[in-house]
Amino acid sequence: MALVVLPEGQQRSGKQGGIVWSHNRSGAYVRARSIPVNPNTDRQAAVRNAVRSIAIAWETVLTQVQRDAWDVYADNVSWLNPLGQTIKLTGINHFIRSNSPRVISGIARVDAAPVIFDIAAADLLLSATASEATQDFTIDGDPAGLWIGEANAWQFYYMGLPQNASRTFFGGPYRFLTAVPGAGPPPFPIVIAAQFPFADGQRLWLRSRIARGDGRLSDFAQVNFLGAA
Repeated sequence: MALVVLPEGQQRSGKQGGIVWSHNRSGAYVRARSIPVNPNTDRQAAVRNAVRSIAIAWETVLTQVQRDAWDVYADNVSWLNPLGQTIKLTGINHFIRSNSPRVISGIARVDAAPVIFDIAAADLLLSATASEATQDFTIDGDPAGLWIGEANAWQFYYMGLPQNASRTFFGGPYRFLTAVPGAGPPPFPIVIAAQFPFADGQRLWLRSRIARGDGRLSDFAQVNFLGAA
């Protein structure tokens, strides 16, 4: 699916040959007409089930007051789509976004909406090295991050599929590495086993996102580097 910017005053919706025109809260988009494929690997099923459980909780567990509070949070937090346009997500969008990494990692859901109207700050000092001999990542970050020392705050780390050293762009897949709790002293450096095997000289991608104790979730911080012997 690709977002598109149409000339002012134009709207398009429906099927045309092999493409579909439509729009949502993120703006107008066009996608190829296709029959959806149902992913069935264990990891894909686990992610789908986690997201489904959060959506069900929105309807069956949260009170109307809680749902209204997520809507208020959504109305006060602007979002940039991939075209740089400012949009608004819905309350359920934010509820699922904030809780997906928690539930997938086996961490308790946050049902109360944040009352601070922003998203968490990402770890802009994220860095890492990786050793072929041990197949471990050694991860460093901002020791003064606001999430550190905060109850129910976490930083989630993900590893990308190893690539040739000449690769300069990577869009996935990523695999979950670990969730580090904020409670306690700064956790760095963090040593964690890789989820994909890699060799000396391969380019590796690492990304993370921070979940604050009140449910606010950051954008991804991302770095890439070459694996070492």
